[in-house]
Amino acid sequence: MADDSRYTADRDRAGTGFGSYAAVGDSFTEGVGDPGPDGSLVGWADRLAVLLADQRPGGGFRYANLAVRGKLLDQIVADQLPRAKALSPDLVSFAAGGNDILRPGSDPDAVAERYERAVADLTSHVGTVLISTGFDTRHVPVLRHLRGKIATYTAHVRSIADRYDCPVLDLWSLRTVQDARAWDGDRLHLSPEGHTRVALRAGQVLGLDIPDDPDQPWPVLPPRGSLAVRRDDILWAREYLAPWIGRRLRGTSSGDHLAAKRPDLLPL
Repeated sequence: MADDSRYTADRDRAGTGFGSYAAVGDSFTEGVGDPGPDGSLVGWADRLAVLLADQRPGGGFRYANLAVRGKLLDQIVADQLPRAKALSPDLVSFAAGGNDILRPGSDPDAVAERYERAVADLTSHVGTVLISTGFDTRHVPVLRHLRGKIATYTAHVRSIADRYDCPVLDLWSLRTVQDARAWDGDRLHLSPEGHTRVALRAGQVLGLDIPDDPDQPWPVLPPRGSLAVRRDDILWAREYLAPWIGRRLRGTSSGDHLAAKRPDLLPL
C-alpha cells in the first residue's frame, strides 16, 4: 500500500468520501490512448472513479465523464461546465487549456486568465475541484520546444489552485510519466500504464488509499540502437505527426461531432 507524507494532509479532504464525480476536459480526460477490451476508452478519470468507488463499501457512487478530445478551453467551458454544475457532483476534475497552449501564437497568460474564471465559477458550485497541471515535455518530440509555455501555464495553474483551495494533480512532477512507456504510439497521449499512474497520483492527492505507487520505477530496458530509434521516428512522423499537423492547418479537431462518453452521473 503506497503512502506518501506529502499527501497525508489531504486525507481530511476525502473525509467521508466522495459520492459522485464528474470529469471535465479534453482527450487526456476522455482517455485517448487507453482502450478497454471492447475498444471503448478507459483513461485515468475512469480509473480514478474506480478508486473513489472502492472507498465507499456501501455503494451508491456515481460517475460522469464529459470530456471530448481536441476541445479548447473556451469550448470546454461553454459545453461541459454547465452540465457539470447541473449534475452537482461532490467532485469535479478540471483539466483544460493544453490544446490552447499547443496552438501557434497562443499566450499562456491569457489562457490562464480564462482558466481562472472557469475555476472560480466551478468552485462556487462544487465542493471540491481537482485541477491538473501540464506535463513536463522535455523528452516529448514535437512538444519539447513548447516546454517554456507549458511551464508558464503550469505555474499559473498552481497559483490558481492556491487562490481557490483546489487540490492539484501535479503532472509536471510525476517523473514516471516522462518514460516513453507511459505514452501511446502517437507520443501525444498516455498509454494504459501512463493513465494508470496518473489515476494513482490523483487518488493520492485526494487522500485515498491507493493500491500502488505512481512513482514506482519502470523496469530497466536494454539500450536500443540508433537505427531502430530513427526508424521509429520516421514511422511516427508519417502515421501521427503529419495528420496532427494537417488537422491544425485545416482548423479541424479529432473531437469534431463527438459527444461525451458518459454524460450522466451513473453507478459504476
